[in-house]
Order: sequence, then structure tokens, then C-alpha cells
Amino acid sequence: MSLLTAILKIAAPIPNPEDYNNFLFIGPHPDDIEIGAGATAAKLAKAGKKVTFLICIDGRYGDGATTLHGDDLVNRRKEESIASAKILGVEDVRFLDFCDGGFYNLQDLEKNIAKEIGNIKPEVIFAPDPDVKSECHRDHKNVGNITKELACLAPYPGIMSKYEAESADVKAVALYMTADANRYVDTSSYLEQQLNAIFQCHRSQFSENSDSAKSITLYLKLRAYDFGIRNFCKTAEGFRVLGQTHMHCMPESAKF
Repeated sequence: MSLLTAILKIAAPIPNPEDYNNFLFIGPHPDDIEIGAGATAAKLAKAGKKVTFLICIDGRYGDGATTLHGDDLVNRRKEESIASAKILGVEDVRFLDFCDGGFYNLQDLEKNIAKEIGNIKPEVIFAPDPDVKSECHRDHKNVGNITKELACLAPYPGIMSKYEAESADVKAVALYMTADANRYVDTSSYLEQQLNAIFQCHRSQFSENSDSAKSITLYLKLRAYDFGIRNFCKTAEGFRVLGQTHMHCMPESAKF
């Protein structure tokens, strides 16, 4: 880290998501929020914060752990998402119903996400990191990129009006499923709650005792323990957090 980067990191510190009160968790598909940030969502909800889930894509081409297809699978996954969020303590779950697999107009998706941001007026928005080199799913990249841009633009009424949306004083975006975490949330009391939300509810994707369920459980535990060790706690979740100062005109923040 250069001297300039070190100074800028002190002058423009990375926001701590836990300092805020109103959160919007945006997921491409049902179950993505729970996998990427479920323990953090549970912790914030338990603390009495306002937590909203927005699921953008309908997940109709899921992982094949069920015989359901098409609209029947979409409806099942909505039910699973609502039940899963409830385990995490979240009651406000919203759906945009865009077609799984990227079969939608990006401008329509952006406009609808902008409207929800304007309605909810979150201080911090959670979304998948679209810049991970190994990320290949277009829905994850589309939702992540759109969210990053809207988090930056949300405070500007003139711009948001172009989306027919209200402005929102967004302070930060926190990117989950990231390879470049710069902020960590101690989730020592919430890992099991996260796992229960995923595997007790999202049965259309994860059959009980299936190889995929075992694999993801092991991965989430190892990741949580690794982040916990780094932060002197039992388990943690890591995020790539950017404040408004870092979102543009400060390339050094990429190294924070």
C-alpha cells in the first residue's frame, strides 16, 4: 500500500454497515441473499434495524432439486424466500419477477430497482459483487453492476427522476460474495440461523443431505471461520464496502 493510499484510507474511512439503521439487501435469485449475507441480515434484524429483501430474478431455471418447473417453481421459490427471510427475522420481502438467465431488458431491471431504492430509502445497500473474476452468472453481474451504479446515483433527485423514482440518501454499498472484503461483520451467534434459513426453506434447490447442500454448508462454515479468525471472533461475514466518497473519482479506494 502506497503512502497516498494509506493516508486516503484514514481520511476517507470505509463505512461500517452496522452504524446505520435502514438496509436493503438485493438478491439476483431467491437464496442468494441468504448465502451471501444471511448471517449479517439476521444480526441487523435482531438489533431492531429496518431490513428489506428485494429479489430481482424469478429463479425459474433453478438447480433441479425438484420436479417443479416454470411458474410452479417460481411460486414455490417465492414461498421459500418468504419463509427463509422469516427465520432471519425479516418480514419485508419484495419480488421484481424478471426472467431467470438474463432474459430481460437491462434498462427495465435498472428502472425497477431504482424505484425500490427510492421507496425504501436505505442507508446501506447489500448486493453481489459483480467484479469477482470467477463470477460467470449474468444475473449476478447484472444485478451487482446496476446496484453499484444506483447506489452512487441515488442521492441525486434529478437523476432518479429519470427512472420515475425518488432520491435516497444512500451512504454505502456493501458487496457480498466478494473476493476483496474490506469490512467484516461479527456473526458469531448467527451462522446456524443462516444455515437453517437456507437448508430448511430452500428445498427446491437443496435436497436434504444432497451433495450440493453438504458442499455449500462446508464452504459457508469455512469462510465464516476464516473471516472470524482474521477478526478475533468465532465467525464473520466479509463485504466489499464503498462509501459515496469511494464510488467515483478515487481510484485508490480499489486498494482499500
